[in-house]
Amino acid sequence: MTTTTAETAIAATGLRKAYGDKTVLDGIDLHVPAGTVFSLLGPNGAGKTTAVQILTTLIGADAGELRVGGHDLATDPHAVRALIGVTGQFSAVDNLITGEENMLLMADLHHLGRAEGRRVTAELLERFDLVEAARKPASTYSGGMRRRLDIAMTLVGAPRVIFLDEPTTGLDPRSRHNMWGIIRELVADGVTVFLTTQYLDEADELADRIAVLNGGRIVAQGTAEELKRLVPGGHVRLRFTDPAAYESAAGALRDAVRDDGTLTLRIPSNGSQRELRAILDWLDTVEVEADELTVHTPDLDDVFFALTGSSPAQTATAEPAAAAAPAPRTASAGTAAGKENTR
Repeated sequence: MTTTTAETAIAATGLRKAYGDKTVLDGIDLHVPAGTVFSLLGPNGAGKTTAVQILTTLIGADAGELRVGGHDLATDPHAVRALIGVTGQFSAVDNLITGEENMLLMADLHHLGRAEGRRVTAELLERFDLVEAARKPASTYSGGMRRRLDIAMTLVGAPRVIFLDEPTTGLDPRSRHNMWGIIRELVADGVTVFLTTQYLDEADELADRIAVLNGGRIVAQGTAEELKRLVPGGHVRLRFTDPAAYESAAGALRDAVRDDGTLTLRIPSNGSQRELRAILDWLDTVEVEADELTVHTPDLDDVFFALTGSSPAQTATAEPAAAAAPAPRTASAGTAAGKENTR
């Protein structure tokens, strides 16, 4: 891959990483346009966290051409660190101090002046609806509030590329949806988001492009809709209440799979308008009307199972622990460097 223009936020070609005789990343290629959400999916131990650690300069790659924001990770890691933010699965918030103090600490780490640090802190606390809780100890925050504070801390340095490693793990549904709104706002401001998640609906909802990582290799990559088309199993389901109508329809639709107990027919289909029209035309020909028609298409769960052969919740061998490495100046860099590689 040679595309490394200003419109490319992240580019990786032939990325490899091994620990001893275990290959974690086996020559993966990634291309993330600026101002988009890119989601990396994969079962536990597939190499997702290792990929994030390499792209955020926490550990080095064994091979590959890697660029973030146009900067080469091998020759200019400091420039990369200056433009990225990292929010790990486990919060980097210091629970012993207030939310405002956490923010001001990050401002100091980014070498902002006193007045500038307070201005940025006030703006971000307001943006993330944390003004009322700003002077309360972070230990009193709910999970959703702590996650908002974590991302707000990441934004103190105005990063243009943000790595979110399972940002909604453990959050309740309302907090997850609030976090999705925050991510959409970031992208609307031109920020690029590199997202790893175990929630497939989250990738489906947010990501412009998705890559599925399995066994250290990218096994599929594309939009959510493109990935769904890789998996068979789409069908139209017709349900009847009149046994005679059911039999007539079954006779007209010879490819349908019958369920005599529920008087339903299952017809293989990709759900396109053309196929639906054909089915309805067949029913009109025999003057039969179904009581219920539903279209079923594969979702990302189906894609995940088909491509990885495992459930997203299934536990697998952990990625080998990485050696200590200098952390980027981000809200969660220290946490990302020190957490267990269990994904």
